[in-house]
Amino acid sequence: MFIALAIIGGFIILTAGAEALVRGASSLALRLGITPLIIGLTIVAFGTSAPELAVSLKSALAGNSGIAIGNVIGSNIANIGLILGITALIRPIQIQSQMVKRDIPIMIMASLLFWGLLVDGSLSRFDGALLTSLLVAYLGFSYLSGQSHEADDIPGSSTLNPLLAGLLIVVGISLLVGGGILFVDGAVELATLFGISELVIGLTIVAIGTSMPELVTSIVAARKGQSDIAIGNVVGSNLFNILGVLGLTAVVQPIMASGLNIVDIGVMLVLSMVLLPLAWTGLRIGRREGALLLMVYLTYICYLISNAAS
Repeated sequence: MFIALAIIGGFIILTAGAEALVRGASSLALRLGITPLIIGLTIVAFGTSAPELAVSLKSALAGNSGIAIGNVIGSNIANIGLILGITALIRPIQIQSQMVKRDIPIMIMASLLFWGLLVDGSLSRFDGALLTSLLVAYLGFSYLSGQSHEADDIPGSSTLNPLLAGLLIVVGISLLVGGGILFVDGAVELATLFGISELVIGLTIVAIGTSMPELVTSIVAARKGQSDIAIGNVVGSNLFNILGVLGLTAVVQPIMASGLNIVDIGVMLVLSMVLLPLAWTGLRIGRREGALLLMVYLTYICYLISNAAS
């Protein structure tokens, strides 16, 4: 009973949090004259990545490094394959040239750096400090380059009082964190009943659970005609996961990458790199591209399940 209530209740809370976060963030963008893309890459991305940070820190401190690192890799794979795939199937995503010229390449470079740091089989405190400092630099650069006087018309948005917009963002993030953790707890309990390994739980159940905020938020943003927030949320979340979640977690507790194989991180790298030409073509991700991303993700999940069963 607890498992069912946790999964269903978590999803309902996530939906409410996503609605509040998108509305507050888009209104704040209007008020501050910041482009919706930068709001998606920063405030929304941080909010939807908060469950990953909570789960990874909790897992690393408990000595479950497999869940901590599997959570991030699996979440990044889910963000592109599952979330962008489903979102594009529901409504094609329009993409700004800045995204393909700067933010997606930065995401690819961060993924490659993460792979390089894992060569020795762990993320040390120095590695964590390096990743965290790069996140701070990226946020500063994004803010300075994101101020715009053209951000005065965001489809489906209304300008709220700044305090109310800020309150909606805080409430939305809180609901996303709470709903994400509740969903993950229920899903992990369900997985352990079937004897699934720690790393596979991190790469699948926990990753999908902590990616639920990104999924719900991106769908809500796309349905409101706010493609910039939808795509910025996914790319920004992937950057936060690598630079922020793993960075801060490794600073607190060094992470061992035991059990991780080249296929897992390889799929993350391939999806990150494939996103660039898909986004570049016509500056949109249409339903065909969405179906392709979703198919790659489902193939990867089938691979993990078959490996766990063998």
